Amino acid sequence: MTKPSLPELLHAAVTAVGGVERPGQVTMAEAVAEAIDDDSHLLVQAGTGTGKSLGYLVPALAHGERVVVATATLALQRQLVERDLPRTVEALHPLLRRRPEFAMLKGRSNYLCLHRLHEGMPQDDEEGLFDQFEAAAPTSKLGKDLLRMRDWADETETGDRDDLTPGVSDRAWHQLSVSSRECLGASKCAYGAECFAEMARERAKLAGVVVTNHALLAIDAIEGAPVLPQHEVLIVDEAHELVSRVTGVATGELTPGQVNRAVRRAAKLVNEKAADALQTAAESFEKLMELALPGRLEEIPEDLGYALMALRDAARTVITAIGATRDKSIQDENAVRKQALAAVENVHAVAERISHGSEYDVVWYERHDRFGASLRVAPLSVSGLLREKLFSERSVVLTSATLKLGGDFNGVGASLGLAPEGSGGEDVPQWKGLDVGSPFDYPKQGILYVARHLATPGREGSRGDMMDELAELVEAAGGRTLGLFSSMRAAQAAAEELRGRLDKPILLQGEETLGELIKTFAGDAETCLFGTLSLWQGVDVPGPGCQLVVMDRIPFPRPDDPLMSARQKAVEEAGGNGFMAVAATHAALLMAQGAGRLVRATGDRGVVAVLDPRLANARYGSYLRASLPDFWYTTDRNQVRRSLAAIDAAAKQEGK
Repeated sequence: MTKPSLPELLHAAVTAVGGVERPGQVTMAEAVAEAIDDDSHLLVQAGTGTGKSLGYLVPALAHGERVVVATATLALQRQLVERDLPRTVEALHPLLRRRPEFAMLKGRSNYLCLHRLHEGMPQDDEEGLFDQFEAAAPTSKLGKDLLRMRDWADETETGDRDDLTPGVSDRAWHQLSVSSRECLGASKCAYGAECFAEMARERAKLAGVVVTNHALLAIDAIEGAPVLPQHEVLIVDEAHELVSRVTGVATGELTPGQVNRAVRRAAKLVNEKAADALQTAAESFEKLMELALPGRLEEIPEDLGYALMALRDAARTVITAIGATRDKSIQDENAVRKQALAAVENVHAVAERISHGSEYDVVWYERHDRFGASLRVAPLSVSGLLREKLFSERSVVLTSATLKLGGDFNGVGASLGLAPEGSGGEDVPQWKGLDVGSPFDYPKQGILYVARHLATPGREGSRGDMMDELAELVEAAGGRTLGLFSSMRAAQAAAEELRGRLDKPILLQGEETLGELIKTFAGDAETCLFGTLSLWQGVDVPGPGCQLVVMDRIPFPRPDDPLMSARQKAVEEAGGNGFMAVAATHAALLMAQGAGRLVRATGDRGVVAVLDPRLANARYGSYLRASLPDFWYTTDRNQVRRSLAAIDAAAKQEGK
């Protein structure tokens, strides 16, 4: 029997999921197959509606070697595991004459811990464990969540938090889950044989396709202890998110609360001298943190340096002492010991890292209204780490609707540790960039409007002219507006102002769960939804419910963002353009994601309005505009009002 061709396989898969074949999808599938066969790397931009999931799944399944697919969002993981993979595997089975297995794998804390469920949770200030079910009032929200989780534990096959609906609070979940550091290990745990996290790992070892998230991919790369099974091919979907997710995993944090928890957990397991030393170091650290002002620490102040060294040394002594003592009077001593060790090891690791003071790290203080001050450390760049850990062992395909910024892939490539496309060298990973376009006719379906007449937004302060413009645009559109704001304060101010001015429902992020807000927004054409960062890439509302997307300003990083400003400065010191490499790239990526909310289907029509004249007037404006979909461009406010009114009238005529 002849081997089926890629177009045949793709046709079978597309038919099975009820989709429509797109030229861009075929081009993408062929390029992915080529990259896998050549053991090379590919960055592929595939616009909304291309069907990119099948564009990479079909060639990966046809190849036959194990593939890991890493995504940023839960929604895409679910779509792959519950819809795309089952149907695709079924459709390809007669052609491939094999049925590849697939599995989902996440970090350990995403799975219910049976040890915690049955034996209780180590208590900070008393010996042994306590029963969460007795401690929480059964009528309280926490009590109800815990009881529901106990019932669910008997019926779930996965123990995966995301399979529990409706979900539970972080506080409730934390009581019945453990981090990888707190886990006793399958061989030492009474429930190791039936552990949900271990079962997920076993399923992944047997699967041809393993679906995971960017965070677990980062842990696998950074920590050196492999979590993911060996694989020949890595596909990173939603790849525009990868750098920030890897940075998040590589970021360390110390807070007084966290240090004090470590002290309490360790105190009952070590001798008095070791416990007192850690307690004293914790108190000194806490006093310093009370005075901490937000901002970057280019050099570690002397008093902080001493406090961190004291913490590091005391933590090291406690870690050694915990390993050397045994106390049979403590109920389930192994679990208590493991949790204490995890807490103290984290304090030691972060204190050591900051004390050591690497030129490749950025250290800063942060202050949170509810949680107080924290000391944070993050890598100046993760590009070297990604180049070394991701691209050296396997073929890597990175895909997203937004990878090409300012007209090429080099900006995103540089953030991933890749040299400019086409530049050769033995130790330089070879890669190719490919834009397969979009099935949408952007110039006919959308307008990009820049409110050139408005005043340039200042750092703070009210923008009366912007509010007037926003109100007029929303009125002309008949509602149907997604408002994307650069800060929560700006979103709140706009919602408050427009609720007073217009007779349209204005939903505000934070007033209800994101899922509920999006459902209400999609269900009522007159409704508007205002919010901040997570809305820039988390909203998928095709049809007339979203016909106006407004951005209040270009979303540059805040000038006082310690990590972004440090990265910008490092590029400048190396002779590059820090503003373009860091701030403009960051803004371009977000704007491309935000503008992508408008056209989600072939019948969609609408306007993306940017209420920041710099997009039209500033020198970098053309770079940002080149990163957006190819909408028809105008700065004529009257033209836009007429267009919005016409789109609104057409939608009303269709009864929507």
